Amino acid sequence: MNNKNCLCGQDNSADVRVSHHDEKTIKELVNRINRIEGQLRGIKGMIERQAYCDQILNQIASANAALHGVSKLLLEKHMKSCVKEQLQAGDEQVIDEVLKTIFKMMR
Repeated sequence: MNNKNCLCGQDNSADVRVSHHDEKTIKELVNRINRIEGQLRGIKGMIERQAYCDQILNQIASANAALHGVSKLLLEKHMKSCVKEQLQAGDEQVIDEVLKTIFKMMR
């Protein structure tokens, strides 16, 4: 799958799945992850400074929500490209793969 819109394909050189993100998606995902890293460093600092537990818990909830947002964006791109293409190619095994991933995300 060499379609630049497809996020997950086969790397022909090693039969390993790789991502094929467009530049806009990569930039958005990286920016979100960078913000989450900053949030986590802030949480660590709060713990080291012995901030009030409720404040730390609120920041953890915020970081969890941000990470969940990254997951939702990536799942959306995956469904609209790779999964769609695999289903069109007759590969229904992708349904089980996506369900397994969604169930993990729901834990």
